[in-house]
Amino acid sequence: MRSCGAAALPSLPSRIQRIQRQFCEIRRPVSVKKGMGRKLRYLPPGEENLVEITCRVIQRRFLLRPSPQLTAMIIGTLARLQRRHGMRICGFVYLSNHVHVLLRPDSVEQLANFMRDLNSKIAREAGRLHYWRETLWGRRYTDVLVSQEPEAQELRLRYLLAQGTKEGLVASPKQWPGASSTQALLSGDTMEGVWIDRTEQYEAFQRKESNPDWRFTTTHRLELSPIPCWDHLPWHQRAARVRAMVREIEEETAGRSVLGVEAILAQDPHGSPSTPRPRSPAPRFHAVEQQVRKALEIAYRAFRYAYQEASEALRASKKAIFPPGCFAPGRYVPLRT
Repeated sequence: MRSCGAAALPSLPSRIQRIQRQFCEIRRPVSVKKGMGRKLRYLPPGEENLVEITCRVIQRRFLLRPSPQLTAMIIGTLARLQRRHGMRICGFVYLSNHVHVLLRPDSVEQLANFMRDLNSKIAREAGRLHYWRETLWGRRYTDVLVSQEPEAQELRLRYLLAQGTKEGLVASPKQWPGASSTQALLSGDTMEGVWIDRTEQYEAFQRKESNPDWRFTTTHRLELSPIPCWDHLPWHQRAARVRAMVREIEEETAGRSVLGVEAILAQDPHGSPSTPRPRSPAPRFHAVEQQVRKALEIAYRAFRYAYQEASEALRASKKAIFPPGCFAPGRYVPLRT
């Protein structure tokens, strides 16, 4: 096998040589100093962070249309990955064409690994259920850091609870027929779902053994964590606050016409809304006070500058010290042969 080291370089133009050398020596590309395609993933170190995740289905299709099979699969996937990655989940709701999740990650690596496995599994199971062989998600998930303000964290939880109601789909958050944490937040109970081991199922198929889904299905229990500002409250006080939020949402939407559960379940999973709603760009942070948002922006700009300086040092084969709270790029490895 030919080496991708110096022996292959002389016949290439100098610019191609630099690119080849870089990709032979670094596990994956690192950020450049000018112009980044995506914002840097960042969590303030040493804090109990709350992150709001949003995922949107490609072309706004209803590929996550509620069904008993998909709901059980989503809850089971969340539960299994919660145990695998140690992720704390505060709430979630899976609408027909987009998703909202509130998480308490310990690091950006934990968050990225959790979301990678979660979205991959959900995409494959929803695609199998609705005969969709293309990509399910329109783009990478959006993560927005919520400030330490209790008001900001409660507002994001209330926003999650209002999903399905504010769009005019159902009259109450408790009526959403798909995967949602509302009932568990109200009752304090754990949720149960299923996980189908498709790897074991495929290996049984390769051995020409019988491989129905039930043979490779396990049940998993999902436990919800409180938002950080409610850590000191017992579960019945947290449930009372959630009930108050739900009651406010129901009062705000009282009298409006809604699509209804039957119409939601009858939607074509390959369809999409006939009148798309305009969306505003996602903010970098969720905060109530302007001073808090400004402080978070200043901290992020300092972090970004330190990250870019370390990235440039890494490219120049110098000592690179990346700031805490970041997702550091790959380090140098020996050339492949």
